[in-house]
Amino acid sequence: MRIPVPEEILPADRLGHVHFVGIGGAGLSAIARIMLGRGIPVTGSDGADSPTLDRLRELGATVHVGHDAAHVEGADTLVVSTAVREDNPEYLEAVRRGLRVLPRSAGLAAVMAGQRVLAVAGTHGKTTTTSLLTMALQAAGADPTYAVGGELAQTGTNAAIGGSDLFVAEADESDGAFLVYRPHAAVVTNVEADHLDSWGTEEAYRAAFTEFVGRLDADGFLVACVDDPGAAALRAVAEGSGREFIGVGTHEQAEIRAVEVELVGTTSSFTVLDRGTELGRVTLQIPGRHYVLDALAALSVGLRLGLPFEALRAGLESFAGTRRRMERKGEESGVRVYDSYAHHPAEIAGDLVAARSVAGEGRVVVAFQPHLVSRTRAFGPAMADALGAADEVVVLDIYLAREDPDPQVTGASIADAVPLPREQVAFAPGLEEAAQELLRRARPGDLVLTLGAGDITRVGPRVLDLLAADAGEDAGESR
Repeated sequence: MRIPVPEEILPADRLGHVHFVGIGGAGLSAIARIMLGRGIPVTGSDGADSPTLDRLRELGATVHVGHDAAHVEGADTLVVSTAVREDNPEYLEAVRRGLRVLPRSAGLAAVMAGQRVLAVAGTHGKTTTTSLLTMALQAAGADPTYAVGGELAQTGTNAAIGGSDLFVAEADESDGAFLVYRPHAAVVTNVEADHLDSWGTEEAYRAAFTEFVGRLDADGFLVACVDDPGAAALRAVAEGSGREFIGVGTHEQAEIRAVEVELVGTTSSFTVLDRGTELGRVTLQIPGRHYVLDALAALSVGLRLGLPFEALRAGLESFAGTRRRMERKGEESGVRVYDSYAHHPAEIAGDLVAARSVAGEGRVVVAFQPHLVSRTRAFGPAMADALGAADEVVVLDIYLAREDPDPQVTGASIADAVPLPREQVAFAPGLEEAAQELLRRARPGDLVLTLGAGDITRVGPRVLDLLAADAGEDAGESR
């Protein structure tokens, strides 16, 4: 559901008692954490219980499982997830009572008020870049407040209040949220058509990034990856409006450049050149060329803020990842299992390159759950092509989220289009079917990777359980 953004967004401390509808999601839970840390009364609801809800309760929030009009009692402001539908009883009750109703973007803008915002935008890589920037700034003593779309491995949380005036935020373009913020500085990782259910056309999607750059402070700066044509095109936009542009990437046109890039196992390393001057070498604990570009962007923001390279490098090198971004779930019977949020063709391709590096001599066995009918309709063939880089592929049916099914657009159509021999591809619509299919295909030395923005994250642990059960049965038979 699209909630209109009010003309005036009040600072968080003027919102009164805030109730979050969909509080378990990455975006809303981050805002709720910051409000709780500032002593603002918070309640919320979500469709299912989760560790996220437990942690919010520990921080003092009253959180309900399930949605009911009675949950709105006492609230002054509602913050509503885009996944919530128009017939949600809490939303309807808030409207009936005339309460202030905000979309997620306005809720985040409310907690940003009065701080220097460093906003990270782009089609892919936002969560990782925001996390890397947070870790780098912390290591350099800048201590920012942060709100990220995933949990940092080091902190176990997606948001925290810092001691400086800096606010690092993941700026989501999917529903236009990033056009609500007024950043001091921004990162754009890449600009590649997505979320056409919201934007309609690729031209409109790209135009939104132009508008985003125009929202920067007049004395602000933009860091963008010039390896990506869409992001590189923003140089003219920034410089034409008098804002500083800092290009990053492996391309010769980058002001801050990564050279001698090496991907070895679960690490990525590169040498940093700042306008031709070598600063030093960085070795990340995360695999993949796309993560090198994310780290370079984060580093560049820190350097532009005047922070020392050595401290920023230490923060980047300490970064152990975020949940659901090439996250290692475990190993059983010689099979390694990873999980990633990738749901766009470019993200799938990037994670498969990383998986190939980690797999070494082993095969890459992938399970992919398409996310949204509209995205599958627009990018299904490209998704299938990207999956062709794996050795074995299992495709689930579409995770519908906020959309209704379309019998003409299914996961089976992606499976049919994967450019691999038929015996190397399977369509397994449900989670348990996918887990069983992965069990049948995986063998010692393989890397199993689950991909998607839905509930496929539950498949990896299930595969590990099945492998352990098989190993136990084999041990019993050998006795």
